[in-house]
Amino acid sequence: MRWLILFLFAASVARAGPFDGISADVVVLGEVHDNPAHHLVQAEAIAAIDPAAVVFEMLTEEQAARITDELRADPEALAEALEWRAGGWPDFAIYYPVFQAAGAAPVYGAAVPRERTRTAMQIGIARAFGAEAERYGLADALEVEELADRLNLQLEAHCGAIPVEVLPGMVDVQRLRDAVLARVALRALAETGGPVVVITGNGHARRDWGVPSYLALVAPDVTVFALGQSEAGLAPDGGFDLVLDADPVAREDPCGGFE
Repeated sequence: MRWLILFLFAASVARAGPFDGISADVVVLGEVHDNPAHHLVQAEAIAAIDPAAVVFEMLTEEQAARITDELRADPEALAEALEWRAGGWPDFAIYYPVFQAAGAAPVYGAAVPRERTRTAMQIGIARAFGAEAERYGLADALEVEELADRLNLQLEAHCGAIPVEVLPGMVDVQRLRDAVLARVALRALAETGGPVVVITGNGHARRDWGVPSYLALVAPDVTVFALGQSEAGLAPDGGFDLVLDADPVAREDPCGGFE
């Protein structure tokens, strides 16, 4: 499977694509995590944009620091060094084209470690984020309508099978992750001059309350392009500059585990 994915990636970058001419400072590339076609699109975008840095939702800062030029050339060794399987993400083989397309560009990790999310739910996301929490809006309560939408989204994502009292904490953690992704993207932009690509799920890429909204809040002069990726024509919510569609992948019933 790995070699098929690499072949498809090579074929995809050989033709003109929808990313030619994009000149934003930060390009946020959304995905459905387990769809290989979405990662090929991200790899195509990186090849066209030639970013100065790539930020990954899937990696912590410590994991990203392990990446070397030697490891980049060996997908199996890279996956092992990153302890990819332990992170619970889909097969590294479908993500490797993204790393391959990045070439020698610095990789930044923006994942919030599990222990930090647990702490954040206890002490609050503003304290967990740190000194710039107010600047990023994390000390402010969400507007009622947005909070209701976010709570409903979390309930739906968990098949209505989790206690409603835990939903606000899950919304807060999502806000924390969005803000951290934005902060790391801005750091990468400052350190490399950009452009910077952010690899993340569609939920973090949405313009209305995802990473782009935090960038607009704290760095309004930074230009942002947001890609969403859909399956079978079902576009993700939240507003994007471009939405590209792909066939869905075969999956088990996501609600089966909650029964």
